[in-house]
Amino acid sequence: MKILVINAGSSSLKYQLIDMTDESVIAKGNCERIAIGDSFITHKLPNGYSNQKNVEISNHTEAFMLVKEALTTGEGKVIDQLSEVTAIGHRVVQGGAIFKESCLVTEKVVEDIDGLSTLAPLHNPAHVQGIRAAIDVFGKDVPQVVVFDTSFHSTMPPEAYMFAIPYEYYEKHKIRRYGAHGTSHRFVTARCLELLGKSEDPTGTRIINCHIGNGSSLTAVKDGKVIDTSMGLTPLGGFMMGTRSGSLDPSVVTYLAEKENLSPQEMSNLLNKKSGMLGISGFSDDRDVTAAEHNGDEKAILTHKMLRYQIKKFIGAYAAALDGVDAITFTAGLGENQTEHRYAICEGLGYLGVKVDAEKNAAAKGVEAEISTPDSKVKVYVIPTNEEMVIARDTKRIVEGLSK
Repeated sequence: MKILVINAGSSSLKYQLIDMTDESVIAKGNCERIAIGDSFITHKLPNGYSNQKNVEISNHTEAFMLVKEALTTGEGKVIDQLSEVTAIGHRVVQGGAIFKESCLVTEKVVEDIDGLSTLAPLHNPAHVQGIRAAIDVFGKDVPQVVVFDTSFHSTMPPEAYMFAIPYEYYEKHKIRRYGAHGTSHRFVTARCLELLGKSEDPTGTRIINCHIGNGSSLTAVKDGKVIDTSMGLTPLGGFMMGTRSGSLDPSVVTYLAEKENLSPQEMSNLLNKKSGMLGISGFSDDRDVTAAEHNGDEKAILTHKMLRYQIKKFIGAYAAALDGVDAITFTAGLGENQTEHRYAICEGLGYLGVKVDAEKNAAAKGVEAEISTPDSKVKVYVIPTNEEMVIARDTKRIVEGLSK
């Protein structure tokens, strides 16, 4: 069975073709700058082959046509025809309270995903475009599955997901904590349980996952199920990120809007795209912040102090919510590669019994590793995430269920 995994953004379309017989990646790539000019597609194979083609891409249907061409023709050809693709799996950021698990695509499902766009305006409309474009190119006979970032967090209890605003707004507008990065947290949790020898029975386990990238979130997992997560109604909540502010005093929003005469949309844009590390240091990419910090830039130094401090606070809070912690994981771009962050964060967790081996930590870049010392009371792991594999596995399971 070959499954095409799709992650459609507003101006991009990432893809991976996975052979589920051995879960190997056959090909992967990305269509970028869709409908904004200077667009191109990058196509890569495991043997090192890589090709970038500059071509105008006006919409997601055209992007899918280019994916079809890349997979079936030229030097990067990996299949003879599209019929070799058994099914398509889509990542969807926001499933709201409607979708608590992955499901088969129907017209009603697509309409419901579109209806949740107000909760993820940058993501859900693009996912809908991607699904409809896939149907246009592959036809209605190829089954498609949607996997939601929010579904793994659906086990949170009400005391964790409710906000202390009039209850009528929860009933009327479904305003609550939904979380994000659930597909990543799900993969990392499963792998962590394997490393702890608890995959068969996770009862009694307490894990804190640190998904740290340009977008970041922490999740508290007890007995294999989420009990709390840092992102809220939208991916803006939690701690500071590349361009997002993270959670703050709500009065900051109203006060700043009044002082600067900002509309709700302008305020949202400021908090989502102009804040976080960018707002403090002037850089949204942590590599640039790190370079500036090493050159003595005071704002860059402050940025990293803020980031590490906020992450430590969340870990401490989740250790309390979990009544202790057995393992802490680091994943995503910074979590997997930024050794200085990991070490500094863990150094501040000595009260939990966390001890990190400096050499193991320094050597763990983009690879799975245990970086805690043998006498650490808490296991600390670096676990590279693989959201595409979660999507592919769910798609395989659901499609195989159709024939039973």
